[in-house]
Amino acid sequence: MAGRIPESFIDDLLDRLDIVEVIDRRVKLKKSGRNYMACCPFHDEKTPSFSVNQEKQFYHCFGCGAGGNMIGFLMDYERLEFPRCIETLADMAGLEIPREASVFQEEPQLKRNIYTLLEKAASHYQRQLKEHPNRSRVVDYLKSRGLSGEIARDFGIGYAAPGWDNLLATLGSKDDDKQLLIDGGMLIEKPEENKCYDRFRDRIMFPIHDNRGRVIAFGGRVLGDDKPKYLNSPETPVFHKGRELYGLYQARKNNRQLQQLIVVEGYMDVVALAQHGIGYAVATLGTATSTDHIKRIFRQCPEVVFCFDGDEAGRKAAIRALESALPVMEDGRQAKFLFLPQGEDPDSLVRKVGCNEFKRLIDKADPLENYLFDHLAQDIDISSLEGRARMSKLAAPLIAQLPQGVFKSLMMGSLAQRTGLAEDKLLEIIAQQPKPKVRDASPQPSGERNHEGDKKQPQGSHPKQRTPLPPKANIHRAPVLYAIGLLILYPKVGAQLPEFTIDCEQLELQLLRDIITLTQKRPDSTTYMILANWQQQPWKGLIEEALNQAQIFGNQGSAENPEQELNDTIKHILRNNSHIHLDQQVDKLLATNYADLSTEDKEQLKQLLAQKHS
Repeated sequence: MAGRIPESFIDDLLDRLDIVEVIDRRVKLKKSGRNYMACCPFHDEKTPSFSVNQEKQFYHCFGCGAGGNMIGFLMDYERLEFPRCIETLADMAGLEIPREASVFQEEPQLKRNIYTLLEKAASHYQRQLKEHPNRSRVVDYLKSRGLSGEIARDFGIGYAAPGWDNLLATLGSKDDDKQLLIDGGMLIEKPEENKCYDRFRDRIMFPIHDNRGRVIAFGGRVLGDDKPKYLNSPETPVFHKGRELYGLYQARKNNRQLQQLIVVEGYMDVVALAQHGIGYAVATLGTATSTDHIKRIFRQCPEVVFCFDGDEAGRKAAIRALESALPVMEDGRQAKFLFLPQGEDPDSLVRKVGCNEFKRLIDKADPLENYLFDHLAQDIDISSLEGRARMSKLAAPLIAQLPQGVFKSLMMGSLAQRTGLAEDKLLEIIAQQPKPKVRDASPQPSGERNHEGDKKQPQGSHPKQRTPLPPKANIHRAPVLYAIGLLILYPKVGAQLPEFTIDCEQLELQLLRDIITLTQKRPDSTTYMILANWQQQPWKGLIEEALNQAQIFGNQGSAENPEQELNDTIKHILRNNSHIHLDQQVDKLLATNYADLSTEDKEQLKQLLAQKHS
C-alpha cells in the first residue's frame, strides 16, 4: 500500500498494545518485581538480563545493551523492515493502517484530552465526597460496609451528587470540554431534544484505571435499592470493558510479587477484600470473564481463583470462566474455583469471617480439573457404561482445547481413568466431534486468531545477535548519553528544561536537542512514543547506549530526583560545550601570526584568554 504511515497512527497503535504481550509471544517472560525478565534473545546468556518494563513500555538488556519499544524489538527479533513491523502490530490490534486518513491524525490527541478530563472528573467526585452537603449520608454508607477513609483514598472512591448537570457545570462550561465529556462517556446527549446531562447521578463512584494508572472510565453504585444497581461507563475511545479489570492497577501497585489474583463480581467486593488485607482481587466490568481477561491475569501471576456467589447466576458465570480459561492453561498456570455459601458475596463474607478464614477458603478452592469433571458429572451416572460414554463425549472436546503440554496429558489420563476408556479411544472421540467454541465477552481482534503463528519467526530468520557489553567497571558515564537516557525514561521532565540551542555536528548532541524539543512541543510524550521516533540507525544505536547509561548510572531507571539529575547534567553539558567552543576560538586566533591580527582580533583574543583563565 502506497503512502506514508501517519505518526499519529503509530502513537495510537503503541497506546493500544502491551509490550509484555508482544514480547511474551516470542520470548517467554517471567515476572520479577515490577518488571518481566528473560534470557536475552539477542546474545547468548545463562542468567536472565533482558528486562521488560510494562509501565514505561520498553525493554532493555543489561547484558548486551539492546533496548527500545515494541517496534524496535520486532524489527530486531524478526528482522522486519519498519513498515512490515507496523503491519504486524496493527494486525495484532485489529486495526487497518491508514495512509491518508485524517481521523487517525486526530484520535491520539482526542484520547489524551479524554484522559485529562477523566482525571479531572475523578478529582471532582472525590471533592464531592468530602464537601457535598450529602456527604455524611455517603460516608455513613461506606462505613456501614466496613470501608475506611484510607481504602477509599487508595481506590479514589468519590461521589456523584444528585442533579442533572453537576459535572457538566463544573467541567463542561466550554464547548470543547463538553464534547470531551460526551466522548468520554460522562455525559448523555439527546440531540433530538437539544439536551445534555450527567450520566452518573447520586452514586458512589469507582474510577477504573488502565495498567498505567490512567483513569479510563467509572462505575457508579446506587446508595439505595434503585435500578440499575451498578452503572458503568459506555465504550469510548479509551475504554473497552471486555478487556479491562477493575482493581488490577491497585493489585499490581501494592504487590511487587503477585502470585495470585482473585476474580470477583463487583467493585465493592474488590474494595472490601482489600480493606481486609486481601489486596489482589479484580472484577470484570459488567461482562462475563473472557479469554482476554484471563490472558491478562496470567501475564501478571501464575494463578487465578474465580470466586463466585453460590447462586445459579454464580454457577453459570463459573462455567463461562472455565470455558474461557481452557485455551490458555499452559503448564505452570493454575486456575481454581471458589463458590461462596448461598446468600453471601465476598464483601459480606469477608466482613463476617475475617481475612484468615477467607484466605483458608481460597486455599481450599477446587482446582480446574476437579471442577471440570465434577461439573460434567452432574446428573450423570458414571457407574454405568452409558454414563461413562456420555462423560467422555462431554469432557474430551473440552480437554482438547488445552495447550499441548504436561497438564493436557494429565487431564486426558484422568479422563481415561474415570471412564475406563483408553486414551487413543478418547482421541478418536475428539476427532469425530466439532470443537466447542469458547464463550468470550469481547470481540477478538484479527491478530488474535492464531497465537501459535505469532510465535514463529519468518522462515530462515533469526534474532539479530549482539556482542555483550563490557563489565560495568569499564563503563564510564557519558553525560550527553546519560541525559538522553533520563529524558527517555522521564519525558515529562523535558518540558521543564530551558530551550537547548547548541549548534554542533556531534550526533549525540543533535539527538539530545531534538528529544528536548519534542518533549517541549508534546508535554504528554511517553517513553514508548519517544522511542518510536528514532527507530533507524544511527539513532537507534545511540538510544540503546543512552538507555544503558541511564540504567547503570541512574539506579536502573529509578533516579531519586530525575528532574534535578537532568538539570545538573544539562548544565554540565552546556558548560563543557561552552569551554570547547571557547578553546576553538582561542586556537583559531593563536594559529594566526600575532602581528597579522587586526586590533579587533587582538582585543577579542585578550578577552577570550581572560574568560578562559577565569
